[in-house]
Amino acid sequence: MQDSIFTKIINGEIPSHKIYEDEHTIAFLDIHPIQPGHTLVVPKRQVEFVWDLDDETYQALQTTVKLIALHLRETLGVPYVGEQVIGVDVPHAHVHLVPFTEVGEYRKHPDMTSDPDHELLAEIAKKLAF
Repeated sequence: MQDSIFTKIINGEIPSHKIYEDEHTIAFLDIHPIQPGHTLVVPKRQVEFVWDLDDETYQALQTTVKLIALHLRETLGVPYVGEQVIGVDVPHAHVHLVPFTEVGEYRKHPDMTSDPDHELLAEIAKKLAF
């Protein structure tokens, strides 16, 4: 299997706006966020689908998902953090965490053709970093 963009981020080959990392997982901001603070939580071992992860990696991923979701809610002062497992955009298991206040914010579709605002992403990452 060819290295995914997430594996390249994990290996430091591609820059990211990382907010958390441990032995098994990494969390970084989505460059086309649905809402400010939209975070991807990724296992370090590349497996295409979340449901194909071994139990230990799946548990590590979900533990990090909960940790990050609670952190987003508290740090950003939002009542909700939505969780999405889509599995079609990058062949590397990952979970999207989207902080929001109103359901319309969660259902928004980002402009995937726009240039990422790396200055804003860096500001948010600094605020959210562990």
